[in-house]
Amino acid sequence: MLGAALALSSAAFFGLNNAVVRRGVLSATILQGMSITVLLGIPVFLFFGLFLGAYAALAEMSVPAYLWMALAGVVHFVIGRYGDYRATRSLGTALSSPVQQLSVLVALALSLTFLGEEITGLKFIGLVLVLMGPTVVLARRARAREQAREKAFEPRYAEGFLWGGISALCFGTSPLFIALGLGAGGSVSDGVAGVIVSYSVAGVVVLAMMIHAGGTAYMRAMDRGASGWFLLATVLVAVSQMLRYMALSVAPVSVVVPIQRLSVVFRLIFAAILNRDTEVFDSIVVLGIIIAVSGAVALSLDTGVAAGFLAFPERIDRFLFTPWF
Repeated sequence: MLGAALALSSAAFFGLNNAVVRRGVLSATILQGMSITVLLGIPVFLFFGLFLGAYAALAEMSVPAYLWMALAGVVHFVIGRYGDYRATRSLGTALSSPVQQLSVLVALALSLTFLGEEITGLKFIGLVLVLMGPTVVLARRARAREQAREKAFEPRYAEGFLWGGISALCFGTSPLFIALGLGAGGSVSDGVAGVIVSYSVAGVVVLAMMIHAGGTAYMRAMDRGASGWFLLATVLVAVSQMLRYMALSVAPVSVVVPIQRLSVVFRLIFAAILNRDTEVFDSIVVLGIIIAVSGAVALSLDTGVAAGFLAFPERIDRFLFTPWF
C-alpha cells in the first residue's frame, strides 16, 4: 500500500513537472534547463536526506550498489532527461506522451532477459497497444499540423519521435539498475540514498557539459522567464524522483511501474491548464495516449496479481495468464 501511494504521488508530481518544463524549453536550450534541474536538484535531495536517514544508508551502501545507482543516474537524468526535453520541445507534452510509453517495452525486454519474466496473452495485447499509440498520433499528423498553425506551434515529428524513443529507452532501463542497486529488502532510506548518488553523478556530467558550452556566461544568456519555470521544475522533479526511488525500495517494479504510467493522465491535465496555447489536443491524440497507456499498464502488471483480480471464463483466462514460452 505504501509503495502504491508513493508511486501515485510520484506520477502526479512528474505530470506537473512535464507541463512546467514545456514552458521552459520554449525559450531556453535543453542544456540550460538540465543545468538548473539537475545541479540544483542535488541540494534538494541532500536536504530531504537529513530527515529520512539517507546518510546512514549511504555509509552502509556497497560498492556495487554505488555503481548501479551511478549508472542509473547517467542513463536516466542525463541521457533520458535530455531526450525527454528534446521530445517535449519538438512535439509538446500531449503528442510526445504515447512515445514515452515505449519505455515499458524496454523494461519488458530487460525483465525477459535478466529477471526470468514470461510472455502471456495479456502482455502480448499490451505490446500491440503500446505500438498502436504512437501510430495513431502519426496518422493524425496532418490535422495536428493544422491545429498547431493556429497556435503558432509546428510539431517536428522526426526529431520528437527520435528523442522520445531515446528517452523511452533510458527511462525503461533505469528501473532495472535501481532495483539491482537497492537489492532485496531495501528501505525508504536506501531509496533516498540511491537517488542522492544518482543525481550527484549525473550532476558532475551535466556540469562538465555546461562548462564546455560556455559556463556561467552560457547560463546568464538564458531567458529569465524560462529560468523561473526550470527552478519550479527542479523542485517538482526532485520530489517526483525521490518518491519514485522510495516506492521502488518498498514495492516491486511490477507494482511501481504500472502506477507510474498514470503520470500521462496528470501530464494531460496540467498541460491543458498551463500550456493550452502551445499544445495539440484533439480526440484522436487523446485516444492514442489512452491506447498507449492501456498497453503500458497491461505490460507492467504482474501476471499473478492480474489473474487474482480479473475473473474470466477458463479459456480466456488461460490465454491471458498462461505463459506462452
